[in-house]
Amino acid sequence: MLFIDNKGITDPAINLALEEYVLRNLPLDESCLLFYINKPSIIIGKNQNTVEEINADYVKQHDIQIVRRLSGGGAVYHDYGNLNYSILTKDDGQSFHNFGKFTKPVTDALNKIGVEATLTGRNDIQVGERKISGNAQFFSKGRMFTHGTLLFDSQLAQVASALNVKPMKIQSKSTKSVRSRVANISEFLPEPMTIEKFSEIIKAEVFQCDPQDIPVYPMTEDEWASVYRLADEQYRSWEWNYGKSPKSNIENAFKFASGIIDVRLQVEEGYIHHIRMLGDYFGAYDVAELEELLVGVRYEEVELRSMLAKVDLSKYFGAITAEELLALLLLQEIPAAN
Repeated sequence: MLFIDNKGITDPAINLALEEYVLRNLPLDESCLLFYINKPSIIIGKNQNTVEEINADYVKQHDIQIVRRLSGGGAVYHDYGNLNYSILTKDDGQSFHNFGKFTKPVTDALNKIGVEATLTGRNDIQVGERKISGNAQFFSKGRMFTHGTLLFDSQLAQVASALNVKPMKIQSKSTKSVRSRVANISEFLPEPMTIEKFSEIIKAEVFQCDPQDIPVYPMTEDEWASVYRLADEQYRSWEWNYGKSPKSNIENAFKFASGIIDVRLQVEEGYIHHIRMLGDYFGAYDVAELEELLVGVRYEEVELRSMLAKVDLSKYFGAITAEELLALLLLQEIPAAN
């Protein structure tokens, strides 16, 4: 096995691009291990509806990055207290779904430092009833990876807030996250240690040798250039992170000064496919004109704000601002009226 040094990069787009690049391009005659820590971010499962999984207001206020990964499973929150690992191998035909094969070195290392961790259910590592790690897999052309989170000293309050979508009606064909009772590994340690020390312990257990003897794959400048290009072209793109979301039906309603506005949207591949604006408001113009303007618009803040700025909304709804209607459409907190 070879270790992939990510150079301490904390940008989730680059780290996920590095993982994909290694999987698809490096010779995997020997398996590879990749470690990375991401700045505050939400990593969305491949088959999930991004809008459904995040608390949009909280994400915006705290500048949390949203990135979709290749593997399935649920949305997870990453920050500087979360160590992520990825084991990349050839698929021998018997390893996909065998999470125990890849998590055993991790649970062994945890037990050696006094944390009584076990693989439970399909893909979680727990201490007692509390989850400290979730794992997922991806397969492509005879190659695969198993990757997981290790909640070492994560800000658990932010985990709950960032992923706690407000009560609203969203129906989609996506895979919805199941929230589990989580804990930090640091809570169970007999003695305190840094996340850097913790990562060295896990690495040594995987490689079964001293840290200074771990073999490292020498990434070239051209390989790193390919990684950065993949990060820019895919993992930073709206089309990948939002546009790949499955078709969804979204409903939201609010009582404004001018009356109740109840919006019903059908979003496909990140674009508004159909929209109705119901309610008890009074408008001089037929709201169907506005609905027609919004069909085909990308379902994201910049595009919608640009479109609404061109419209005199008072003709349709009376006293309402573009910011208020924008928040209603995007399931965000409605700005307080002046």
